[in-house]
Amino acid sequence: MSPILHARGLGKQVVSGERRLDILSNLDLEVFPGESVAILGSSGAGKSTLLGLLAGLDTPTRGELTLFGQSLPSLDEDGRAGLRAGRVGFVFQNFQLLPTLTALENTLLPLELLPGDDHQAKAREWLTRVGLGERMNHLPKQLSGGEQQRVAVARAFVTRPELVFADEPTGNLDRGTGGKVIDLLFELNREAGTTLVLVTHDHHLARRCDRCLGLDAGRLAALDRDEVEA
Repeated sequence: MSPILHARGLGKQVVSGERRLDILSNLDLEVFPGESVAILGSSGAGKSTLLGLLAGLDTPTRGELTLFGQSLPSLDEDGRAGLRAGRVGFVFQNFQLLPTLTALENTLLPLELLPGDDHQAKAREWLTRVGLGERMNHLPKQLSGGEQQRVAVARAFVTRPELVFADEPTGNLDRGTGGKVIDLLFELNREAGTTLVLVTHDHHLARRCDRCLGLDAGRLAALDRDEVEA
């Protein structure tokens, strides 16, 4: 089986004043279809930077990176967006819902550039599946944090993507609400067979994934279950 996501010798360098800082260095990674992978690391370890590179939201300084068999560094911004369209979903820590759009309208956004005339029905179906069937016409400010994250999960899965990236998906939620969102995320992941890549500092969440990787000093290493505290 070929990897859905492959990185070799990946590096990211930024300039700070007169200094060049290596955030990621000589990083290797393979993610295969249908698996769930957690990337653990302390604050400032570069987890979100790595996720942005893997998703094609940013470009590496060096190294090889392929998504769905396509070289991401060889594509321009429009090319990377075209590659992601309908095939990649995102769940962010701060939800990233548009404040002037309803829950339904936010969920419809990933469908706008895709063919088909049943977009409304798909968005309504997924909002109902995440328990927001009665809240579709509410604005984000009228929803709780947990409800906003459920909208974000519905938006991520509405295109039935092959791959979903989640960046600290419970970071702004209390433990009870966060647990419900994670249960939902893994339930939808299993039902749809979607590959899931999670960036988190939550060890309890990481232990639910098929594999756990630790990011330290800009490099990834596999973690045994015993190394990931409950």
